[in-house]
Formats: sequence, structure tokens, C-alpha cells
Amino acid sequence: LAQAIFGQAPLPKDTPHVDPCSAACEPTNQPTMVLISKKERRQILEHLFQEGVICVKKDPRACRHNELEAIPNLHVMMVLRSLCSRAFVTEKFNWQWYYYMLTNEGIDYLRGVLNLPPQVMPSTLTKQRPTRPALAGADQADRGEGKGWGKGKGKGYGKED
Repeated sequence: LAQAIFGQAPLPKDTPHVDPCSAACEPTNQPTMVLISKKERRQILEHLFQEGVICVKKDPRACRHNELEAIPNLHVMMVLRSLCSRAFVTEKFNWQWYYYMLTNEGIDYLRGVLNLPPQVMPSTLTKQRPTRPALAGADQADRGEGKGWGKGKGKGYGKED
């Protein structure tokens, strides 16, 4: 009867019957493959090693990443998710943003992948030099005008004659 109505050939006896309406409504549990070029992956890893940290918005449909403009946000998310699963980065999630920080194992791994010498470090681990000398304000500290609780209201304020 179905053959006459729908013009379809009957299914063989051993083929399981799948209702097309129910199959279309159910979400598929199979992951979608994301193909990332070697050039883009290297750019992401170089940026991560250079900075030591990276922020990624939880928006896989974003056409570009906020720091790496030429790379889609989804590609950055997938590369960092892979590094996180191998414990090369630690992940913090807050307000729809992922924050990834390099671990010591991740630094060693990226040095091997990017062919970097051992003396090169991420900027989060390099000590910043102060812009002013450390003892620049030492000559002004010995004025002897109080105990360091503010400047007061003038030179003679609070002194008894």
C-alpha cells in the first residue's frame, strides 16, 4: 500500500526502519570536524607562547578572534581545548569568556613545536623593568614633617607654640 501511495520500493526485511520525522528532530551526538590549517595553528601557538595567556569568547560563530583578527574564533577555541585536554594550559571560564594560562609543561611543549631556544620565555614569566629608578623618591622621604599619615593642612598646623 505504501508503495502505491508514495511510489517507494519496500525495504528489505533485515533493514531497520527509521522514521524520518523523529530522526530530524533529534540532535546528533556526533561531533563536527573542524579543520585548522598548519599556518593558523602555528599563529595561535606563537601568540599563546608570546603572551603566556589568551582570552577566547564563547562564541563559535564569531568570524574572527578578538586578538588574532585573521583567524576564526572557532579555530582558536578548538586549538586551546586540545591543549587543555593535554594539560598544557589551564582553563578558567567566566562571563562567557575562556581564559587560558600556559603551564610549565605547556611551555616545554610549545618550545618543541615552535623550535624555540630554552632561554626564550613567555611575557608573563619575564620580569618587567621599572621605568623609574627604585631610589628616586628616597631624597624626598627624609623631610621630617610628620609620621607619614598625610601632608596635613600646612607647616604650622597641629604644632603648639
